[in-house]
Amino acid sequence: MRLETLRPAHGSRKAPKRVGRGDGSGHGTYSGRGCKGQKSRSGYRVKPGFEGGQLPLIKRLPSKRGFTNIFRTEYSVVKIASLNVFEPGTEVDPARMVAAGIIRSLRRPVKVLADGEIDRPLSVKAHRFSAAARAKIEAAGGKAEEVADASQAN
Repeated sequence: MRLETLRPAHGSRKAPKRVGRGDGSGHGTYSGRGCKGQKSRSGYRVKPGFEGGQLPLIKRLPSKRGFTNIFRTEYSVVKIASLNVFEPGTEVDPARMVAAGIIRSLRRPVKVLADGEIDRPLSVKAHRFSAAARAKIEAAGGKAEEVADASQAN
């Protein structure tokens, strides 16, 4: 037995019906397309999700479709534990965070989150603070100050 001699069992493969090939094709007057309607016409093709003009399922269930807020503000997130690299009593602002490698750039506003612990008093300036982060900074003897940057205003 050789690979090129293999054939499917006789009768297991059926040729597809070639519709729309005229009376001589053996499929009668309507050429296998049935009577009238959109599906009987040449060039018939329906876009995915089209339900014949009925409101499609994907539009009826907006919760399944998803939503993207185009006005969303994306923050550079800073964990409070990463601020322990600064000396006690330092004034920490976004520019110093970039220099220390905590955030990548000043393009996005900075938000400080309360992940971890802070063990030194720091004067932290950022665009936003979580309530827990503000409490931890002040409990360590520091100060949390919100700055309003004109370039970050939306």
